[in-house]
Amino acid sequence: MVTLTQLEYIVAVDTHRHFATAADSCFITQPTLSMQIKKLEEFLDVTIFDRSKQPIIPTDVGIQIIEQARIILGEAKKVDEIVKNHRETVEGSLKIGIIPTLAPFLLPMFIGDYIRDYPDVKVEVEEMVSDDIVEALKKDLLDVGIFVTPLKDEKIKEVPLFFEEMMIYAHKDHEILKKDIIEVKDIATSEIWMLGDGHCFRNQVINLCEMHSMQHQELPFEFESNSLETLMKIIDREGGFTLIPELATQYMSTEKMTQVKPFTNLHPLREVSLIYSRHYSKHKLLDLLAKSIQNVIPNDLLNSSKGTIVEWR
Repeated sequence: MVTLTQLEYIVAVDTHRHFATAADSCFITQPTLSMQIKKLEEFLDVTIFDRSKQPIIPTDVGIQIIEQARIILGEAKKVDEIVKNHRETVEGSLKIGIIPTLAPFLLPMFIGDYIRDYPDVKVEVEEMVSDDIVEALKKDLLDVGIFVTPLKDEKIKEVPLFFEEMMIYAHKDHEILKKDIIEVKDIATSEIWMLGDGHCFRNQVINLCEMHSMQHQELPFEFESNSLETLMKIIDREGGFTLIPELATQYMSTEKMTQVKPFTNLHPLREVSLIYSRHYSKHKLLDLLAKSIQNVIPNDLLNSSKGTIVEWR
């Protein structure tokens, strides 16, 4: 007979790709975990993990079994959520991953209120790049990601929250700020500062400008940052320009806003969503999180028809 405990153990090994680490995560000894997985393999008459490889990897049939195990465990967790909903309680844990181009601007707007409104929810937040969030969701290391979509991954569900415009931030003396009409083609130059690889916002800028092979020949030095705030500070001192999301302007002074310009021929948008695994079970916590975020977002950012969504994949 296959048990939920055995399924939890094979999922843990797949997540950590190491028996000892998986055992620690399950709060058991390695021999106990190994014995239960061996019993499962014997009962099913298959080999789930290739133990000759380091790190350990699942076999072809093991991949299918583990994927089904994640679904079964997700469905089992829904029983607990049904009971909590019946009792109208809001409690549990919520692990959130958020991308770096959202975290410094969006997180301060809602996270404090969410924690105060639902004190029985233990919230953990980690700033992560896009691909790491998706991988963590699939391995159940996160409950939900605050992310830019569309992602177009059949294993991930998306709940759009708001739509922010992609805007130009330039040095105060840059010629682009003097233009009455700014078109997308105006930013496809070597004067643009870019985020580093792994950031969906970087990919959106590239897709918007179609400048995959562009070199930064006119910049004082070559630099790709993991922080929009760092890029803006460098631009203030060294010149050039970059693109920033609309939420970044919420904290700017009137003087700083003179360095921000929208496009006139196109209003490029990025769609910000909550994303979660298809077998996610904590829907009540997710719904409350979505409402908490949308309650603090300016109304005009809730309208997707104000521009054109720029994809990053």
